[in-house]
Amino acid sequence: MLRKLLLGCVLGTLGSIPALALSAPERLTIGMTLEPPALDPTANAAETIADVTLYNIYETLTKIQEDGSVTPLLAESWTVSDDGRTYTFRLRDGVRFHNGAAMDAQTVRYAFERAGAENSTNKDRRHFSQWQIDTPDPLTVQITLPQADPDLPFRLGMMTAAIVEPGSAGTNATQPTGTGPYQLAGWQRGSRLQLKKWPDYRNASQVALDEVTIRFISDPAAQAAALLAGDIDAFPRIQASRSLPRLQQDSRFDIVVGGSRAKTMMAINQRRAPLDDVRVRRAILAAIDRDAVIEGAADGYGLPIGSFYTPGTPGYVDTTGINPYDPAKARALLQEAGVAQPLRLDLLLPPPPYARQGGEIIAALLAQAGIQVRIKNVEWAQWLANVYGGAHDYDLTIVSHVEPLDLGNFANPDYYTGYDSAAFQQIYQDTRSAADENQRLSALQAAQRQLAEDAAAAFLYQPQWISIARKGLSGMRKDVPVFITDFATWRWQD
Repeated sequence: MLRKLLLGCVLGTLGSIPALALSAPERLTIGMTLEPPALDPTANAAETIADVTLYNIYETLTKIQEDGSVTPLLAESWTVSDDGRTYTFRLRDGVRFHNGAAMDAQTVRYAFERAGAENSTNKDRRHFSQWQIDTPDPLTVQITLPQADPDLPFRLGMMTAAIVEPGSAGTNATQPTGTGPYQLAGWQRGSRLQLKKWPDYRNASQVALDEVTIRFISDPAAQAAALLAGDIDAFPRIQASRSLPRLQQDSRFDIVVGGSRAKTMMAINQRRAPLDDVRVRRAILAAIDRDAVIEGAADGYGLPIGSFYTPGTPGYVDTTGINPYDPAKARALLQEAGVAQPLRLDLLLPPPPYARQGGEIIAALLAQAGIQVRIKNVEWAQWLANVYGGAHDYDLTIVSHVEPLDLGNFANPDYYTGYDSAAFQQIYQDTRSAADENQRLSALQAAQRQLAEDAAAAFLYQPQWISIARKGLSGMRKDVPVFITDFATWRWQD
């Protein structure tokens, strides 16, 4: 501690180098781009909730690691039947919630049945609603599926499968109660959120940080300024890529660029004419230069994709060549479809910089192909209600889907894109019922090609995340298969 205090005094005397707000070893202040709308990950689709709460406040039966592998968490082990339909989980004994209630098989059953109930707002409700859940004894949970799902252990490590305590479930949005290593200590909406270590956590001795403060900073320039000024110690998945050269030159920071399973795309509302015509959708895709979008929206930190699947994921196949950039082809397709030019469309853009900046670039590209786009900037609440929700009141919209294993969204005719393909629905079922892994991977590749051929959306790029931390701080993830910030793994090094 004395060394850190002396170093802080020395840094404070150097006019050319801003002094870092050197944290005590047990404290951490980080930045996040978006603030969660609430703190119940089982009742709201916003991934920002998981970023704050998953594995920190709430826990799941399994845990998704940085490399995408799955390890035990609240379940200490599991087995699967020969037909792949029945999973049997053995729970850890003695686990308790923050309020002292025991976590057992009945609790798990309650959590999953609540998630699948008719009135559930869980975004994976349709999965949970199909499960048969049995509890042979207090520490055993058996889940029987309508068909085999080799990805179930991964799904059970995601935010929608968080195990909640029945008595507190109704107030988790503002007063979260879980089994994790941290509890909510305070939340100043619009500014910051504080977590404190739960002293009764079963592995409390392995959790190094006593206090974590999360500051919500949406402006990219302000994110970089907060790091340089020493107001924050780290910024996972920072949006300030344009400030990266300056940050790279600063020897106080470690910078990593990692992969994700996110898919940034421009959705096309196929419930509206002429967007229900595949030739028109292909024309839109042919008018878009993915490289230009990546450069302008993500400052070059992205990989082009041609379907709703990302490089590095099992079964990935490159489909970008199915709808390449070709403005002349775009104009020809519109003419073939009998669409009078210019075709006028609205493009609704939520707040993130990638959407607003990417929208400007795409609008300019579409104009060159005879498609005039009127940009409408909307807040998240409007986007969720009018685009993603039941209204579906849009022509085009740009959003990054960060959740893995969501290929099946396109097998749902009620999904906000309006894509309804019997061929794709059958292929997706093949991915889940395949007899072996090779057949499953082959079906996954066929599914990607079908989405590309149907121009089910304008699939743009896989984001690459930039994360920055003060030297001496370890535990920050480089690769992000799911959006989490697992503070139990973070610690200051001596």
